[in-house]
Amino acid sequence: MDPNLVYWKSHGESVFSRLKTWMNLLDPLLLLSSNEEIEENHTQFKSEEYLNKKDEDAWNLSLSSVHADSGSIIPLIYRPPAFLPIAAPLVIGSFLPHTSIKPALFWQFLLQCYTTSFNYTNRNSSTEKGHTVSLKQLLLIMGTVSYSTCAGALPQIFVNRLRINTLQIQNFFRFIVPVPLSAALAFFNVYTIRSEECETGIQVFDSNGNFVSTSKAAAEKAVKETAVSRAVMFGTTAAIPNLLLSVLQRTRVFQKNSLLVTPIRHISLALSLGLMIPLSFSLFPQLGKIKKENVEEEIQLMMTGGELYYHRGL
Repeated sequence: MDPNLVYWKSHGESVFSRLKTWMNLLDPLLLLSSNEEIEENHTQFKSEEYLNKKDEDAWNLSLSSVHADSGSIIPLIYRPPAFLPIAAPLVIGSFLPHTSIKPALFWQFLLQCYTTSFNYTNRNSSTEKGHTVSLKQLLLIMGTVSYSTCAGALPQIFVNRLRINTLQIQNFFRFIVPVPLSAALAFFNVYTIRSEECETGIQVFDSNGNFVSTSKAAAEKAVKETAVSRAVMFGTTAAIPNLLLSVLQRTRVFQKNSLLVTPIRHISLALSLGLMIPLSFSLFPQLGKIKKENVEEEIQLMMTGGELYYHRGL
């Protein structure tokens, strides 16, 4: 078992402990470390002498920069600390009340490209051989981006194609519909991109970190948990600014200064996303558990304990 997973086993039992860890791991300053520093730092934890070392800075660098399955360094823009700085402007652009379809498609395309790549890079790759992307996976990535882009721009497409001029109906499509739509697309993105894990299975370990077998049931659970956490992230991010503005627009200040609506919407979107990233990442343990009765029968025969562990991915 990779040292990063060993760390999560002892520090990821409760939501609060996971949240505390993620708050440290999302520090953008961790992106400034070189690949040589990361490699050297991660390698030292492979020895028993350093495994129990309570050097939080070293652990934070390893956990935020090294993939727990392959042991390889995660590309800079797909590391957890880079998610907010890159995704925030894309989310703001996607939720803008556009006047035409093209800019809506453009921002949705950028957002879906990044989130799809992030989900794929941070998947569970424990059963994969080599680092090349298969033709099937490539087509899956392209299809997911294309479908999600078009689906994400549907509210603007409806407003333009149906020539909706009523302000209340326009607001419904631009501010209400995106909330469940964003959550559904985030769930769909993760579930589709990582569907190959459900077909091949992922590695499961016993309580001592020893490899037991490959389980499709554990893969299904891991992918579902990650998809739910991503749906919570984007759905809540879309909902909070709308709720905030619906309250603020009733005040005299906002009724007299309508120009305040746009900057407040942008700021609240960025703050909502910044809040939801560590919360959603913390919803489920990185080192998940699956009970004996929920795995395949052939794996149950190999088990000595009542549960197995697996890497959920991100």
